[in-house]
Amino acid sequence: MPSATDLDHQLIAAAWKNDVATARRLITSGANVNAVDDTVQSAFLIAASEGYVELLDLTLQHGANVRSLDSYRGTALIRAAERGHAAVVGRLIQAGVTVDHVNNLGWTALHEAVLLGKGTPQYVDTVRLLVAAGADRAKPAERDGITPVQGAEKRGQAAVSAVLKTERPKAPATALLAAATSGDANQAAAALAAGAAIESTDSNRRTPLLLASLNDRVEVARLLVGLGANPDAQDDRQDSAWLVTGVTGSVAMLETLLPARPDLTLRNRFGGVSVIPASERGHVDYVRRVVKTRIDVDHVNDLGWTALLEAVILGKGTEPWQQIVRVLLAAGADPSLADSDGVTPLQHAQKRGYDEIATILREAKAR
Repeated sequence: MPSATDLDHQLIAAAWKNDVATARRLITSGANVNAVDDTVQSAFLIAASEGYVELLDLTLQHGANVRSLDSYRGTALIRAAERGHAAVVGRLIQAGVTVDHVNNLGWTALHEAVLLGKGTPQYVDTVRLLVAAGADRAKPAERDGITPVQGAEKRGQAAVSAVLKTERPKAPATALLAAATSGDANQAAAALAAGAAIESTDSNRRTPLLLASLNDRVEVARLLVGLGANPDAQDDRQDSAWLVTGVTGSVAMLETLLPARPDLTLRNRFGGVSVIPASERGHVDYVRRVVKTRIDVDHVNDLGWTALLEAVILGKGTEPWQQIVRVLLAAGADPSLADSDGVTPLQHAQKRGYDEIATILREAKAR
């Protein structure tokens, strides 16, 4: 049996390789996610600095010490911010890592994201997350007195500078809802910093994330997801951020929401899951992507229709719907599932004169 020290060394080696399966096995066997080597590296700190999201989640689930410090007396948040690992930054903020901790270089996470960052979109996202979490934008670095705002301006990081210069609104909740609707991610971050609740709602019980999804405001949604917004919160029409992606057909929003682990079984007011309205509306790329998740392609809504039935009954029979029928069948949709009157997709296609779709369904039935 390997000793505890051996297990810890093996875990650190697995962490550098981002070998999550081995890391999980080692942790189950007794390896300590907070054990450090002679360079003060732990599996938790490695996951943060290298941007290994799944590994980071694993260490957090098994007791990672979010207050642990590296050889520079810096937090995991500082390490992630330096490299622009926005997804990791969001998780660490949610885990409670101190946002304005100062390392032995005299820098906070915000300083490092600016002074060692590149001003690229990943760093803009990182800075927005830190600002939203309340990071001090005016805090001078301990050695040279440079503030994050000054650092961004000096380095010509215009997008980062714009985030840092956005003033906090006087009515944070209202501003957050408006920003989610318009797509102003900088204003959304400032509103959150000013105290707006991330699950604030409007008169229709729509949250900022739902509004962002409805209006396809991906940058705002990315910020909100990073900070833990709920993708399953439903409004007075039973829409959620995830469900409306099936209506809009936005693959970009789908990808943005997936890290929030939305409930794929959540139902809209018609009793359907997101693949059903997407199939009805001819959103080919969305259907092609969503069937790769664990969504139930044979889910039956309150009308008695599956995604395949809606593609035929409410579609137009043209190329987009032909493609959707092919995609659904390839994903395992059952072509024999009939509606509540016992009419099959093939019979509906024949009735409507959708010859190409009828041929596709016949071939599927013959296989």
